[in-house]
Amino acid sequence: MQRVICIGSASQDIFFPTDEGVILKTPEDLRSQVKVAFELGGKFRADNRHESVGGVAANVAIGLSRLGISAQCYSHVGGDELGLWIKRTLEQSGVKTDLLERDPKVKSDLSAIVVIAQTGDRIIFHNRDANERLVVQPSKLAEGDWLYVSALNGAWRENIETIQEVAKNDAKLIALNPGQHNLKEDPRLMLQFLHEVDVLFLNKDESIELLLANKVETDPQRLNDEVFLIQALHREGPRVVAMTDGKRGVWATDGRGVWHAPSYEPHGLVDTTGAGDAFGSGFFAAYLKGLSMETCIRYGICNAGSVVGFYGATAGLLDEEAITEMFGHAQVTKVA
Repeated sequence: MQRVICIGSASQDIFFPTDEGVILKTPEDLRSQVKVAFELGGKFRADNRHESVGGVAANVAIGLSRLGISAQCYSHVGGDELGLWIKRTLEQSGVKTDLLERDPKVKSDLSAIVVIAQTGDRIIFHNRDANERLVVQPSKLAEGDWLYVSALNGAWRENIETIQEVAKNDAKLIALNPGQHNLKEDPRLMLQFLHEVDVLFLNKDESIELLLANKVETDPQRLNDEVFLIQALHREGPRVVAMTDGKRGVWATDGRGVWHAPSYEPHGLVDTTGAGDAFGSGFFAAYLKGLSMETCIRYGICNAGSVVGFYGATAGLLDEEAITEMFGHAQVTKVA
């Protein structure tokens, strides 16, 4: 069995659904093509709220564990009750927490998430305290065959350097799902990092951001072409690239073709939080099992489609039996 260490954030997410935001389309802004507006100084009622574990490393570790993959969460939480709750929730989901560092000097991370009821999309307000202090130690990566690197905070450049060195020296493989701030703060470093990456997960906006910031391509028409985007990313080094774009689904390539699958939502659309993480854990679990690209995409689409029917990033995650039952509903087409 392949052992995966998921490196990045772990937090608590609190969700506030609302239908009072005004959705604005701004296609001329390639980096942010849809926005939502609220009255300045307004006060808005949320009829309900929901709580869930969050953070990409935690979400992906739980998703992998549900699908039979040995997963650890390497993150940094506070020594408070919230940190204990995060640890307990991960363990109840089958995730190993030996690498979950508890720091009595800081608060555990917390996110307030506004869910736009009309679309299920969300806006995240997060407080990073504990994860700003995550320092990746080479000795703690010894038990992983794969290092699943997600959004890193604090001294994240140094952490990436450590991960690269360990992967090179100890023949470990890297899956990468970077954070938006990583791509914006140092796009050159992130592009260079792709040469060391085996499997890359990005959404379309992040893909545009990375290529545009590095001037790999500046033509707006080409940057809006999903096939061009994913092939351009593949040329930068990763063996496999998967790119998501919300309701429009996913594009993926292994260099031998490009496949597309539209989204599939068996429970309807409630909240898109964690959809990308659910896709990543589903796709990656199938990849680790040696399944075909089409099958990997189906695993990812089904997992993401289930998650968006619930509030939070983990309530709808599927196990092997459930994903197999849903498997046939995902439509995958080779487009290039």
